[in-house]
Amino acid sequence: MTHFDPKALADLRRSIDAVDDQVLALLNRRAGLAAEVGRLKSEVAPEALFHAPKREREVLNRLEAENPGPFPGAAVRTIFQEIMSACLSLEKPLRVAFLGPEGTFTHLAARHQFGGSSQALPQGTIQAVFQAVERAHADYGVVPVENATEGAVDTTLDAFLDSPLRICAEILLPVDQALLLRPELELGSVRRVYSHPQALGQCRRWLEAHLPQADRIEAPSTSEAARLAREDAEGAAVASELAAELFGLRVAETRIQDLAANATRFVVLGPKAAEPTGRDRTTLLAMAQDGPGALLRLLEPLARRGLNLSRIQSRPTRRKLWEYAFFLDVEGHAEDPLMHEALVELQSACASLKVLGSYPQAVMEGAR
Repeated sequence: MTHFDPKALADLRRSIDAVDDQVLALLNRRAGLAAEVGRLKSEVAPEALFHAPKREREVLNRLEAENPGPFPGAAVRTIFQEIMSACLSLEKPLRVAFLGPEGTFTHLAARHQFGGSSQALPQGTIQAVFQAVERAHADYGVVPVENATEGAVDTTLDAFLDSPLRICAEILLPVDQALLLRPELELGSVRRVYSHPQALGQCRRWLEAHLPQADRIEAPSTSEAARLAREDAEGAAVASELAAELFGLRVAETRIQDLAANATRFVVLGPKAAEPTGRDRTTLLAMAQDGPGALLRLLEPLARRGLNLSRIQSRPTRRKLWEYAFFLDVEGHAEDPLMHEALVELQSACASLKVLGSYPQAVMEGAR
């Protein structure tokens, strides 16, 4: 049996304290350098957007690759994301609009992308997120675009039909739904389950098996569902564990979604496209010319050049009866030679074609 040495433990803790002091000093040194960068930027282009996503990606990728351990690589990325977010706030805090309120999965996606020091601007609707960025009330917007279980978020696709905004990034976020209850409420006493329609759909089988007696009531967001459950003596909510913390609820069950590897894809809205990285995706909005073979004419220029079409979704334009717009996700950047050739050909094959954005393909959090 190893003898416990209080003095050795005390010495180790003093060493940790000394390292913490060094880390704090270096953080403040980095913050000072970031502030100097901000000063130089303001002299050259006072109205320019200070955020440099490409530079940020390069720094995060380099640090994660050079990490010798034992500190976890994923934690390196998370911590330095927060450090960069905090340093950027010294230059000019990023204003990020998202589908709110706070505690939703879109809020988590925005924090994952921009860090906790960004200025979070919750919006009541997806259309309001678009408007906040279009009117320069926010630098970026974050909205959901599709879920692995429930498919496309049609409201987001419809908002792109008339918006000048570009997609400048995407976020893949694991979505683990939890059942939240008031602390004193038992599962058998639940009569109503509140949540966003997408979340209710993601947990359909679990709710039918475990809460067949409960009515399902749609809410504008999972966070609002948690608030409603807190006010209802016989109510529960399907939401995130973060929402349980925000609203003082008990997490009765975790991971109740029907698909274990449930995930939602979010897109970041901005005024301009991202630069090529070598591993990109391009989203197109195409209006097909009416007539036989219209869809084939959209797909052929891509297939002939070996460009991978990862998603296609149609939506009515609401401008003309039976007129449809097609949203296409294609692997590659609009500036890549083959993609550029395909876009030129598509332009003549479509009634109209709009590049909604080229941006880095996201990697699922924890899958690096």
